Amino acid sequence: MRICVVGAGAIGGLIAVRLAATGHKVSVIARGAHLNAIQNQGLKLVEADGTVTSTRDLKSSDDFSSPGVQDIVILAIKAHQIAAVSAELTALWGPKTMIVPVQNGIPWWYFEHHGGPHDGHRLQSLDPTGVISSRVPTDQIVASIAFPAATKTAPGIITHVEGDRLPVGELDGSRSERAFGLAEIFSGAGFKSRLLTDIRSHIWLKAWGNLAFNPISALTGATLGEICRLPETRGLAAALMAEALEVATALDVRVRLTIEQRIVGAESVGDHKTSMLQDAEAGRQMEIDPLVGVFVELGELVGVPTPLISAIYSMVLLLDSRVPTATEGARA
Repeated sequence: MRICVVGAGAIGGLIAVRLAATGHKVSVIARGAHLNAIQNQGLKLVEADGTVTSTRDLKSSDDFSSPGVQDIVILAIKAHQIAAVSAELTALWGPKTMIVPVQNGIPWWYFEHHGGPHDGHRLQSLDPTGVISSRVPTDQIVASIAFPAATKTAPGIITHVEGDRLPVGELDGSRSERAFGLAEIFSGAGFKSRLLTDIRSHIWLKAWGNLAFNPISALTGATLGEICRLPETRGLAAALMAEALEVATALDVRVRLTIEQRIVGAESVGDHKTSMLQDAEAGRQMEIDPLVGVFVELGELVGVPTPLISAIYSMVLLLDSRVPTATEGARA
């Protein structure tokens, strides 16, 4: 299969190396020092058990037109980056290309083929101008959720921390041949993948934790383990999740774990820095709306107040506005 991974960071790099190692024709879209390292030395993956896999024959470019039309395009860039490159993305797909978004949080396509009372509703916090919806064909999307934790430890080097789950699902919940095929491709690359008929409930399960732990981590500089070990921040995470659970219930979403079970799951990851904290420390724009702001919008949509989430949202917006200035010297 011809597969292009757009964004070869922590999760995209992990997926790209594993797929390339199983014989697929994989290309990646990357930029900067990371792209230079991949082009000169290949992309290296250090697995959680210390095993190292290098792919020197991986095609890499910052030119979206370079790889050509693909069988599968995996969108592994951050959600807030998609709109800016949406016009360039179209060079990668034809009418039969599977488009597989693996962003954190609630996705822009959430209500597409939803079937509920809000079917077709566009989330303003994620796609305010509609540019993503107009350029990324919804009918070609097969959703996926990246549960692994990984980090980009240096240009050209990805370190897998833990987790291998990479489930997939059609937006309408159908059991399609293409989605089955995608799950088999991911499984063949060492991921625990299966076809889900309720992909949104599983998206909520991950987004639920992201909502709680990412902003607390970014605001305090604490790891997952540190947040969970301190009773006060553990309680704050639980309170954020409780608010979100009310929104989920109003949307008829079944969250399959209790709040305490979700916190224990995060605690088991250990002293891992969340993606939002990693972005803050590196002076990069954070994924605020997909991870936090969208829950405020969803609450307004279904008439559920979210005062605590709104307060945390305001604080991370302020933090994000200060990060570029604080790290300008480091970014130059």
